[in-house]
Amino acid sequence: MKLVLVLGDQLTPDIAALRQADKAQDLVVMAEVATETQYVPHHPKKIAFVLASMRKFADRLRADGWQVAYTTLDDPQNAGSVPGELLRRASDTGATQVLTTRPGEWRLIAALEEVPLHLEALEDDRFLASHADFGTWAEGRKQLRMEFFYREMRRRTGLLMEGDTPAGGKWNFDHENRKPGKDDLFLPEPLRFEPDPIVAEVLDLVEARFGEHFGQLRPFGMATDQTQADAVLTHFIDTALPAFGDYQDAMLSGRPFLYHALISAYLNIGLLDPLDVCRRVEAAWSDGRAPLNAVEGFIRQIIGWREFVRGIYFREGPTYTDRNVLGHDRALPALYWGGETGMACLSEAVGQTREQAYAHHIQRLMVTGNFALIAGIDPAEVHQWYLAVYADAFEWVEAPNTLGMSQFADGGLFATKPYVSSGNYIDRMSDYCGGCRYSVKTKVGEGACPFNLLYWHFMNRHRERFAVNPRMGQMYRTWDRMDEGRRADILKEAEDFLARLDAGEVV
Repeated sequence: MKLVLVLGDQLTPDIAALRQADKAQDLVVMAEVATETQYVPHHPKKIAFVLASMRKFADRLRADGWQVAYTTLDDPQNAGSVPGELLRRASDTGATQVLTTRPGEWRLIAALEEVPLHLEALEDDRFLASHADFGTWAEGRKQLRMEFFYREMRRRTGLLMEGDTPAGGKWNFDHENRKPGKDDLFLPEPLRFEPDPIVAEVLDLVEARFGEHFGQLRPFGMATDQTQADAVLTHFIDTALPAFGDYQDAMLSGRPFLYHALISAYLNIGLLDPLDVCRRVEAAWSDGRAPLNAVEGFIRQIIGWREFVRGIYFREGPTYTDRNVLGHDRALPALYWGGETGMACLSEAVGQTREQAYAHHIQRLMVTGNFALIAGIDPAEVHQWYLAVYADAFEWVEAPNTLGMSQFADGGLFATKPYVSSGNYIDRMSDYCGGCRYSVKTKVGEGACPFNLLYWHFMNRHRERFAVNPRMGQMYRTWDRMDEGRRADILKEAEDFLARLDAGEVV
């Protein structure tokens, strides 16, 4: 007998370890453990989503003839960790061998390597590019750029290809996908599910154990099994995909979902298959149900960006999360945990995150991430925050997005420049600024938008590094043309703002 370990983000019936196991004699081990619920203060919705999905997946395996040893979080015999549960099951059964699919986080990989059992870890082949594939592609390249990796993935999968030529004659239609949101948009309602008995039991458990964590647990309407996740995808294709491309970067107050698919969490724990998702979206274009700019932009996020950041995470190794080339060391301010702020954009993004355990990519990159970067917040704290508060956050996907793209902590390993902006970008892509305490049109002086002040403060303090960047030279020329007194005022007001932030004042 072997123990077959299935983790909470490996809820796929044909995952590598299950394919190689012997249903007639091997024992599947699944466990809800304290170390996985508490290594960061996870959003209660995230914990409930994963635990409920695990319980339903275990039932599915049993119905398919597997023997499953499942440990609930409140089991008095729970060992509290994945290694501890493996050792407990080994002691109970006499098994000495463990078969698993390689975890998606270095933390768990290291923990399993310390288990005194014979461990066979198989590569997670739910992804389109293996570690070897990505290494071969990256070898010898001076810069790692997602766009070129994405083209290789398009050729490999045949998605949106017409022979050797990309559909529509271009690889990328991103320039068509930048329309700002409008109040009169007809926005579809996302598909939600009433808690069934399994979900209800988990919600009660999570409420009792993690009620003090940042985040609103109820109402809870996430999919928690493959059938429900499939229904979410179908609903998106039918109702939102046609406008997804146009408005994928837009932000509207009180409208957290817009035309987004809301499937990243389901992809990341295995309830949906990425290639199947892309083929179904491609079919919508082929059938005339969605335009090419929407379909291409969506597929790029999955076979391009998602695969690319996973390749970066495993190629760079477990110390990647320690990087901080800009030397930022400011503590994460209380406003990220729901503290009061007069900045409407941050209040909206954080408030939405608290309620939904979700924010779309531009809210993460250009609101919460942008502010953290220009304010000089410690990237390790930013990383821990993103990992904690979003239901789709697992380190392999979250860390490169946060430390690399958002915070430039890796020095530009794959981002050509830091993603920083003044308030103008947020004003152009959202309706946030209209209800803000600050004036986005005011660059300096009474009521000036903090993003305007901090943007130039960031540019000035990192001038030596970024002035030579060809994509940033124009902004330094703009700074240099300003009156010397105006520049001094901007820097002084930025310093005053940061001092108030550090003092815990409401900003």
